[in-house]
Amino acid sequence: MKRVKMIVAYDGTNYCGWQIQNNGITIEEVLNRTLTDLLKEPVTVTGASRTDSGVHSEGNVAVFDTENRMPADKICFALNQRLPEDIRVLHSEEVPGSYHPRKQNCIKTYEYKIMNRKIEVPTMRLYSYFCYFPLDVEKMREGAACLIGEHDFKSFCTARGQAEETVRTIYSLEVLKSDDLITIRIKGNGFLYNMVRIIAGTLMKVGMGVYPPGHVEEILDARDRNAAGPKAAAKGLTLVSLEYEKELEKEIKGENKEWSYTLYQDRIASHKEASLVIRRCREEDFERLLIRVVHQAVRNGAHTVLVKDEEQEGRIITGRAYGFYSFSPDESGNGWMVTGSQPAKP
Repeated sequence: MKRVKMIVAYDGTNYCGWQIQNNGITIEEVLNRTLTDLLKEPVTVTGASRTDSGVHSEGNVAVFDTENRMPADKICFALNQRLPEDIRVLHSEEVPGSYHPRKQNCIKTYEYKIMNRKIEVPTMRLYSYFCYFPLDVEKMREGAACLIGEHDFKSFCTARGQAEETVRTIYSLEVLKSDDLITIRIKGNGFLYNMVRIIAGTLMKVGMGVYPPGHVEEILDARDRNAAGPKAAAKGLTLVSLEYEKELEKEIKGENKEWSYTLYQDRIASHKEASLVIRRCREEDFERLLIRVVHQAVRNGAHTVLVKDEEQEGRIITGRAYGFYSFSPDESGNGWMVTGSQPAKP
C-alpha cells in the first residue's frame, strides 16, 4: 500500500464544488471514479481544500492510497488521459503514509478577480466577477490592510458554516490592478467558509464608496456576519496554491489589539516541549486563545506545553477542562503545565 499526493487544477464552472454531494457532480466524485477505473481498485481521495460550487483551482492538493504497482509519478499522465478536459492532475508523487493534506501546516493562496469596466468581456465571464461601477483601488487597499494579521474573522464567515474557532491569520492581502482587471490576492494559514468571497464583497463595497476604508476594522470588531458586505460570486475565485511548511517555525506570534502572545516551538523536535507566553489578552478571548494555541503546539508535536500568563494571575484553574486539556502548576513555579497526550474529561 502506498499513499499518492496529487496537485489538482480544475475549472469549477460545471461542478458543485470539491466534496461529494447529492445535488450534482463534484471534483472529488470524478477523481474517485476515474482513479478506481484506472487502478482497478476502489479509490477515495482526500482533498486539502474543499472548494465551493463554481470555484476554480490551479493547485489543490489531494491524496489517496493504492496497492497498484504503477509508479506514483506516472499516475498523473495516465489519469489525465481519462479525466474530462476541465480537470487536470498537474503532478503526482508518493508520500509517507502519515501524510494528510489537511493536517499539515500550510499557506493557502486565493485570488478573486473582478472585471471592472462598462461592458463585460465574454471570454472572462466564467473566471471573474463583472462590476460596471468604477472601483477605487486605493481605498480597497486601505480597507484590506485592516485584515492583515491574526484576527477573529467571525464577521467574514457564512453563519450556516460557522466554525467553532474563527481565528485565522492573513499573511498578505493585495489589491492589484492591470487595465480593467482587479485581482484580490490573499494568503493565509486557513480560511473560514466563504471567508474570501465575503472579504471580496466587502472590499468591493469599499471601492464603490459605500463603506469608508476604516469601516472594515469596525466590521472585524463586530464579529457579526450581518456587519460585513455581501458574498461575492463564486466564479471569480481561484485557489492558486498550497505551500506546505518544510520546517517547524521556532516562534509563532499573535499580535493585535485584543491579544499578544508568543508560542515557542524550538524544543518540540528535541524534547517534545513547547512554551506559550501570553502577554495580554481580553478576558472574553482568553480561554479560546489558550485552547487554540496549546492545541496548535500539540498538533505540531509537543507532548508538554508550559504556559505563562504575564498579564493576570488566576485565569488558569488547576484541573479544569480547557477543551481537551487540563493544567497543573509547573514545578518551577514559572507557569502552568499541560500534557497534550492526556485529554481532560469534560
